[in-house]
This record gives sequence, structure tokens and C-alpha cells, in this order.
Amino acid sequence: MATSLAAMTARRAATFTRSPISSSTTQPASLAQRRGLAGAADHHGPPKVNCWKEPMNPAQWKEEHFVIISLSGWGLLFYGGYKLFTGGKKNKEEKLVQAAQ
Repeated sequence: MATSLAAMTARRAATFTRSPISSSTTQPASLAQRRGLAGAADHHGPPKVNCWKEPMNPAQWKEEHFVIISLSGWGLLFYGGYKLFTGGKKNKEEKLVQAAQ
């Protein structure tokens, strides 16, 4: 156990001495500014509008409006199909009570 601990410490010391120490010539390069995603606001093509301003032209809608309306439409489609094929909510208990009297 002690030998493996000593071997591990020796390996760490060896890798530490092999790693290059940052010199003063590499520091100015790390201080240079980077734009990152600052150019993402540049528009290419026609501007996007709110869905209520152009309701018949989904290609012009903003992406988040298109997603919300699409998901709502799919939800209504599935719910309507479910209600159509299951016959809706029929209260069979009331019919049984009325028939018994």
C-alpha cells in the first residue's frame, strides 16, 4: 500500500515537472478579446414578425411563436382525435339510475 502511494506521488511529481510553465510571451495572447456569439444579432433576410401580425404567413413568424402555435395545434389535433374515437365523456351511471326508476 505504501509503495503504491509512493509510486503515485512520484508519477504526479514527474508530470508536474514536465508540464510547461506559462511564459510571459503567451500571456498577451490569452488576454485578447474574443467576439464569441456577439455577431448573432446580424439579420440575414427579412425580419421576423409576431404571429398575430401575419397570421397567414408562418414563414415570417418568429421561431418561438411558430413552436408554440405548432405544439398547440398538434395538442388540439390529438385531443380531438381522442374524443372522436372514444365517443367523448358519456355518463353511463346517470342512464342506469334513470332506467332503474
